[in-house]
Formats: sequence, structure tokens, C-alpha cells
Amino acid sequence: MLDLFSIFSKGGIVLWCFQSTSDIFSPSVNALIRSVILQERSGNNTFNHNSLTLQYKLDNEFELVFVVAYQRILQLSYVDKFLNDVHLEFRDKYKNELQGGRHIMDFDFKTAFDEVLRKCENWAKSQAKIPKQMRTFEDSQKSKKTVASMIERKGEEKGKKSVKIVENKSLTNGKVEESPEPEDDVIAANRAKLAQKLASKGKKEPKKSPKSPKVVDRVKQPRVWELGGGSRDLPSLDFSTDKPGDADNNVTPDTELVGKMAGAIRDLEVESEESSSEEEEEYNATPSPKKSGGMFSIFKGLVGSKALSEETMRPVLDKLRDHLIGKNVAADIANKLCDSVSIKLEGKVLGTFDSVAKTVKATLTESLVQILSPKRRVDILRDCMHAKQEGRPYVMAFCGVNGVGKSTNLAKICFWLIENDMSVLIAACDTFRAGAVEQLRTHTRHLNALHPPTRHAGRNMVHLYEKGYGKDAAGIAMEAIRYASDSKIDVVLIDTAGRMQDNEPLMRALAKLIKVNEPDMVLFVGEALVGNEAVDQLVKFNQALADHSSSTNPHVIDGIVLTKFDTIDDKVGAAISMTYITGQPIVFVGTGQTYTDLKALNANAVVHALMK
Repeated sequence: MLDLFSIFSKGGIVLWCFQSTSDIFSPSVNALIRSVILQERSGNNTFNHNSLTLQYKLDNEFELVFVVAYQRILQLSYVDKFLNDVHLEFRDKYKNELQGGRHIMDFDFKTAFDEVLRKCENWAKSQAKIPKQMRTFEDSQKSKKTVASMIERKGEEKGKKSVKIVENKSLTNGKVEESPEPEDDVIAANRAKLAQKLASKGKKEPKKSPKSPKVVDRVKQPRVWELGGGSRDLPSLDFSTDKPGDADNNVTPDTELVGKMAGAIRDLEVESEESSSEEEEEYNATPSPKKSGGMFSIFKGLVGSKALSEETMRPVLDKLRDHLIGKNVAADIANKLCDSVSIKLEGKVLGTFDSVAKTVKATLTESLVQILSPKRRVDILRDCMHAKQEGRPYVMAFCGVNGVGKSTNLAKICFWLIENDMSVLIAACDTFRAGAVEQLRTHTRHLNALHPPTRHAGRNMVHLYEKGYGKDAAGIAMEAIRYASDSKIDVVLIDTAGRMQDNEPLMRALAKLIKVNEPDMVLFVGEALVGNEAVDQLVKFNQALADHSSSTNPHVIDGIVLTKFDTIDDKVGAAISMTYITGQPIVFVGTGQTYTDLKALNANAVVHALMK
């Protein structure tokens, strides 16, 4: 019933392989390596590819990977046990060869493999005859949540740096280490707050004179217009239509912005490393008298030269999970990241002076950088030049929920393109929201004022294609692309209406727009403020685009625009959630309100803010 079982090293050397059919399984195993193992997504040991289900187990001590493949329609209850048993059998039988690094040799494992498979199949048959019993409360996750953990979470919300843990204890060299009591600086700070509060209460409030005048309630006064009022002022207050001379008289171009966006998008700046030495002190085995507390301070004593186990890493991983969730990473993604780190480190032998907390943190940091690093090249300027050589415009479509800043960031990207001498056509396909076309019209006037035709050999760099409200968005986009092709315009930016991911009619209309026009890139615009909602939005947008498309290979989201990044301080977890759930890169990051507030994602900067 098993189609494939393979044992290979992380260096790519196949040590042993069993194959029950003549089919070629290399594409499925390569997809597993490329999409899961190399991308640090090994939290779940199951991977589906085409009609196959692949399950795998990592041996971090000897750098081995055990992979089993079977048809997806089968329900094999013994696969997990079978993987573990084969793993132990192979390690025990060839331990000396693996320790010596002799990976290139003939491993005669067929007899032992058949014996383990037979035992696991008999075990599955015996388990099927046993009636299934309900899980007791002691076996549930809820029973493992202690009162101490609840008190710890409550204390963390109040900003306390130290936490007293009653039941969770760590073993170091055979001794039980209690968690430290609250630090002296915390006690001193609390005493200072108490003294300040008592001092404020001790001050006597001045008595009010009995003859003091009564306080008169404030009443809102009617607004007086400086224009004098009357019907003659109404035309000057009407901004719904363009007036002659608006582009010249009302728009004052900020010439300081011109020339700042030439070339590639600048990266986000990495924060200063002033606290790097202090952070190192937190993870040393010997406590420092200057620096105390911190996320990992209670795990400083966990050192040794033995192999890591899940029980050893569990306190550190639980602390990491809470830290990630506090930095706005979706809870489900935080769990998967910690499980991936646990699988990656389980069985790894630590050095004598390596702490568990420092090793786990370094491994998680590497995984986060790997996740945020794009899997494919994203060079929009080069793609635009390539499309121009082919005699067609480069088309980008923007989609997302309501109010995330699609039109604003579209204008920023448009400014960046015209700074690099690309003519742009903006297709106003948001025919639903009131004021959407007028907003794009205003952006067009401003951008043309910043880059007048005199700068570009007498040609307008930004054009707006609009058909008003209530029209079919897919038809407007098709006409705009045709117009850009006839007018030799380099880039088309399609602005779509905001829609919630659960609104089926609007999601069907978006899928129709993408299916009919086949843009070169579909960008999802999302806020950096969201946490768990980011996962739900991206999953349902991708699912809707796939479900409502009649194509066998539907066009889904190609990249992400992360907006309002300047409003979140160090809570940058939405970037991790969005990239992890889609596997697509974050192409642009919006960092402000002006046209130049557009950056490229710097993976090291985001991970540094996330882990500090």
C-alpha cells in the first residue's frame, strides 16, 4: 500500500529507497524539499502533492530525512508509528557508519524494513478492533494549562519583567531550579509609584468659595463662513467637477519629492544595534548584575552537551510562542513556527556552553529570515522593460479588503514608475465606492504636476482611464489595457473595489476581472495592523480566485503590499503571517502618506524588530 519510502541525507545523498511501483516520484520528493524543508515549514509532517500524500521525519543528529509516500485517497493509521519505528531501526543498525559520516555505502535494509512494515500493519489491524474511547480531560490540552501560566500571562500584560512560576521547573545537572523571585529594580519601581500616589493624595484640594460664579455650560456656536455666505459661495465650495486651470492653479507641486525614487525601491532601515550587547547578556549561562529579566532569563541554566528533546525545549518554545503572538503574529502561524523549530532541533547535540534558549532563538531567527526572503526574483522595472520590448503594457492589479489603502499605495507605485521614466495608465475599476474615481483623478493631477510634459519630451506620464460608476470592472480593465497598448503606454495599474473575503458576488467579480484580463502581477494589499485576520483574508482571497476561475491553472495572488507599516512600532508579525500562509513575497511596504513613503521589505530589519 506504500508507494515509496526513501532515506536520504540533507546533503542530497540517497542512502536507501523502496519503491512498489514503476512510477517516478522524484517531482513529489523534490516539491517536498523545495516547499517544506528548505522553506522552514516543517511544523506539520504531512505534505500533499498531486495525488500523493508524503509524510516525513527529520533526524537532526545524523542530518537524515525519512520520507514515505502513498495515495491520498488511502487512510493509513499506522504511518506515524511506521516512520518512528523505521527511524529507530535504521539508526540502531547503522549507528557506527552514520557517526563516521560514511553516507556513501550499501545499506542492506530491505529485510528489516519488511519486518517493521509487517508489525505496523498487524498493529493497525489490532487497533481497529478496539472500540474508540472518548479522550479524558487529563489528556486534553486544557488540563495542562496551569494556574501559574494564567498568572504569568496576566503579569506580562501589565508589563512586568519577571514572573514567578510555581509548577514548571527545570532540571540542570540533576538539581531542580526554581524560577527567580521579582527583581530588585521592579520592587523599587513599584515602591516609587506607591509613594507618588500617596503624596498626591496627601495634597489638600483648595476649597471653592461659596460665592464663586456658576460654571456656564459650553454651547457650540454656529460657524461663520469667511466668504460671507449666500448662494454665490456654493460654486467655490463644489469640488465634484474639474474646473479650468485646476491643474495649474490649485496643485502646487512639491518639487523636493522629484528624483528621490529613481532606481530600485529602497529597503527598510535596520534599527540600531545599541542593545545587542545587552541581549547577549540575557542568554548567557551566568546572570549579569547589570542586565536582568527578559524573555529568556529563567532558562539561563539549561546548558549541557546532550541531545535536545522536546521536553527540554518546551518551556523555551512556550515563551517564544507568547512573544510572537504579542508581536501580532497569527496564533496558528506562531504554533507552526515553534513546532517547526522543535522538529528541526530535536536530537541535535549542544555544545558544553550552548544554552537551550539561545540555540532555539537563533534557529527561529534563521527560520523567519528564510520565510521572509522571496523564493523567486521580483524585479518589476526589469519586467516592465521586457514587456515594453514585446510591444505590450505591463499590467498590475490591486485587490484587498475595504480601507487598507489600495488607491494611495497605487499612487505611490505610480510615482516610483514615472520616476524611472515609465508612462502609466491608471484604470479606475472601483465603480462602487463613492469618490473612488475622483480620488484617482486628484492623484493623476498631482503626479502630472510633479512630472510635467516638459520633463519627458512633451508627453504626459500619467493617464487616467475612467468610465464612471456602476459599470462592469472587468470590461473597463480590458478597454484600459487595449487603450494602453494602442497609445504605447508602458504600465497599466488596475484599481479594484475593496471587498470582504466572505462577499461571494464581489469575489466572483474579482476572479472574472483577473481571468479575463490576465494581469502580469496580482498584488494583495493588506494592513500591517491585522493579526489573525491576515491569514483569513489571504486564504479566502486565494481560494476564491481559484474556485471562481474556469481555468485549470488559475491566477492567484502573486505578491503582497503591506500598508500602514509606520503605525505598528515593533509589532511586525503580520508580515510573517502573510508570507507564511501564501509563500509569496512582500513586494512593497507603505511607510507614510507621501509619494516617497514606499519601501522594499528588509527581512533582517523585520526579524530584528520581531525578536527584540
